[in-house]
Amino acid sequence: MHVICQITASFKSATGNFSLNANFETSSSSIVLFGPSGAGKSLTLMALAGLQVPDRGKITIDGHTLYDSQKKVNIAARKRRVGMLFQDYALFPHLSVMDNVGFGLKRSFRPLKKQQKDKIFQFIQMFGLENHTYKRPQQLSGGQRQRAALARALVCSPDILLLDEPFSALDQPLRIKMRSELGSILEKFSMPMIMVSHDREDVEAFGETLVSFGHGRVLEVLDYQSRRKEGQSVMDILAPLYQAAST
Repeated sequence: MHVICQITASFKSATGNFSLNANFETSSSSIVLFGPSGAGKSLTLMALAGLQVPDRGKITIDGHTLYDSQKKVNIAARKRRVGMLFQDYALFPHLSVMDNVGFGLKRSFRPLKKQQKDKIFQFIQMFGLENHTYKRPQQLSGGQRQRAALARALVCSPDILLLDEPFSALDQPLRIKMRSELGSILEKFSMPMIMVSHDREDVEAFGETLVSFGHGRVLEVLDYQSRRKEGQSVMDILAPLYQAAST
């Protein structure tokens, strides 16, 4: 997977103005956007997904232009073929697991076809949710909610999976289990992914390429796996990034 992200954007909030300058290019099947909270990682992920429109710049994935301000290209989120796992999973509370997983396959006022229903059930079974098919999100555990959100993200056969701090809502034992499950899922689907995190254990589990953020901009792009193979420890690699992001 080859990703080019060269975007700038300005945002206003109750706490003041924020400027984002996300400029990186990398070829990797597993990219972690790493840095402290408020550094611009999630905003960058939203821009890649088409859920946040930059002021200017361009985004391409594997040669496909998703956004280009000069050429006035901005592919709609639903047409970008990306699966998105939000930090809070963003399941619809009034819908069952079945309806949540199949939401992306539905078209306005059109019933699902038998082939689509079969696919939804296949994904529900694949993610071990067959005993929870008609339950609503509030009736599920944290791990079950994450599995339902992952099934929803993958049922539409995306080209890439985007994850925004996917384990932050889970307790430590469940984080360990879900990291292992996610790794198996990515391998099963041969699915490239971009993950936002500030957790070194996420970096260790999923980081092939590390894009370090600080103060609303990309500070460095690292070949994390190569450095680990050279014998550098996790903290040898991450400590300078923490320091650069805090100064």
